[in-house]
Amino acid sequence: MQAVKMYTTAVCPYCLRAKQILKSKGVAQIEEVRIDIDPAQRDHMMQITGRRTVPQIFIGDTHVGGCDDLMALDSRGGLLPLLSAA
Repeated sequence: MQAVKMYTTAVCPYCLRAKQILKSKGVAQIEEVRIDIDPAQRDHMMQITGRRTVPQIFIGDTHVGGCDDLMALDSRGGLLPLLSAA
C-alpha cells in the first residue's frame, strides 16, 4: 500500500470526508500535516501544489488534489490501483 500524506486543518469537513474515504479503501495510516499549526507547511503546500485549500492529498508521489478530486478518482476506478501501486 502506498504512503498517504494529507495537508489538513483541525476544522475542515472535507479533510474528515477524505480520511473516511481513504480508510474505507483500507488505508490504515495517513500522515497528516497540519497547516493551521505550522504556517511554514502551508507555504510549502502552496509551492508544491499551487493550491491554497485543504485537504491536499498525496498518494505516494502522486498529488491527487482535494476531497472532490479524491472522490472523482474513486468514481473513475482509479483510487484502489493508485493505493496498491508498488
